[in-house]
Amino acid sequence: MTHSDPAGDGPTLFLIAGEPSGDALGARLMAAARRLTGGRVRFVGIGGEKMIAEGLVSLFPMGELTLFGIFELLPHLPNLIRRIDQTVAEIRRLRPDAVIGIDSPGFTVRVATKVRAADPGIPLIHYVAPTVWAWKPKRAAKYAAIYDHLLAILPFEPPYFEREGLACTFVGHSVVEGGAGKGDGAAFRARHGLAPADRIVAVLPGSRKGEVSRLLPDFRATLERLRPGHPTLVAVVPTVATVRDRVAASIADWPVRTLLVEGDAEKYDAFAAAEVALAASGTVALELALARLPTVIAYRLNPVTVALYRRLIRVKYVNLVNLMLDRMLVPELLQQDCRPDRLAAELGRLLDDPTARREQIDGVAEVARWLGQGDTPPSERAARAILAVIADNRAKHPNAGELRP
Repeated sequence: MTHSDPAGDGPTLFLIAGEPSGDALGARLMAAARRLTGGRVRFVGIGGEKMIAEGLVSLFPMGELTLFGIFELLPHLPNLIRRIDQTVAEIRRLRPDAVIGIDSPGFTVRVATKVRAADPGIPLIHYVAPTVWAWKPKRAAKYAAIYDHLLAILPFEPPYFEREGLACTFVGHSVVEGGAGKGDGAAFRARHGLAPADRIVAVLPGSRKGEVSRLLPDFRATLERLRPGHPTLVAVVPTVATVRDRVAASIADWPVRTLLVEGDAEKYDAFAAAEVALAASGTVALELALARLPTVIAYRLNPVTVALYRRLIRVKYVNLVNLMLDRMLVPELLQQDCRPDRLAAELGRLLDDPTARREQIDGVAEVARWLGQGDTPPSERAARAILAVIADNRAKHPNAGELRP
């Protein structure tokens, strides 16, 4: 089923997503664009299951672009080059009102570069700004030379690109369109037979095998230190299919009652039921902020990797909450500081000190507002920005649409 505009006067959007996270962003963007145009919009491009469900007919399977690492990529390089050229040719044939690349810069930037050279009149938009604030600041100038507009998901990103002459709109982080702040703690307790006196700590060791293996032994030792002062402590460990078996084996002998749960609904209900969280650094930190759950962030990498990152990365914090606030609100215990005694001390403080809990809850509420929680959804902000770019381009070039098939 497609959602093209039968009258032909609605915009045509050429969307390109190359991985599951981009597919989710694209699907929400499509739904928002359809609402804002009353259905008078046409979608073409490349996407996955979620975008296809919203009406996209994908030029080829998105899975061909979901490649990780140079060694995985090399055997597929000839096909990738062919797909880039095919995509550029289709864009030139259709002359859509805008091309929107959604993250996946390895593919989307190459397509945009070729389109810009071949047909400068087609508006090019990129959704999800590159993290130039963390490393590779020269990428801002590179994007400014290619794109007409950038959609940023973090509020401090636009100035990095605007100073290079690239228009940039902060639209908010898509995490706010999930259910992180809408969990049902009472239902979670009832499902799992938890007593009112049970004090729940959400333990989130990550979704990669390496980080799970590195962090879970320290997390176990942390709970062992907390148990004497908190005898009713219960650990809830949300996990994902890729590491489920590894996590299940690691938590089998934990010193407190431990529940392993899967799926977003269970995870968000666990957040609502918990008093504190111990989490690996990552996007989950934003979900915990949206859930207003006081958190301690932990992480450890291979020392060689850390030495390399320290030469490249230009930020003071790893947690986006702290980056946005420009202060250490959420404790970060990294590398040599990621020790059970330090982790237990910080978690114990959040469990036992109402003032410390309130300080973090109030601080993350500010971050949640910046991300767009309780406001216009990020997908709608993104769609409005894209439609504004199209309207401006149509005003400047009123006859451009006559060239489209």
